[in-house]
Amino acid sequence: MVRALVLLLAQLAGTPIVSETVETGEHRLVDLGTFECRDITRSTVLQRVCYDRTQQDLIVASNGTYDRYCGVTAETVERLLGAPSVGRFFNQTIKRETIMGRYACDA
Repeated sequence: MVRALVLLLAQLAGTPIVSETVETGEHRLVDLGTFECRDITRSTVLQRVCYDRTQQDLIVASNGTYDRYCGVTAETVERLLGAPSVGRFFNQTIKRETIMGRYACDA
């Protein structure tokens, strides 16, 4: 058992780390290497949330499309992830604010 675990760890250590890149709705490639991503299983609106705390960039997957939101505070992301309805919170707090320019990213 211990030997199998050691072999598995050795194989994992030798496996190259591949960074994931996604294409956003603006047709921009974003490397998710600095993002913390979570799959969302309790929402019909969002499937995945990725957040870069340093840059305050939020990327969400909805219906197979990734969209980027800039200047989103960590507190807002925590409220999103803890909301009773993740989709409702996203639509009312983040998506609506983007339309008014708050979370829009510079080109």
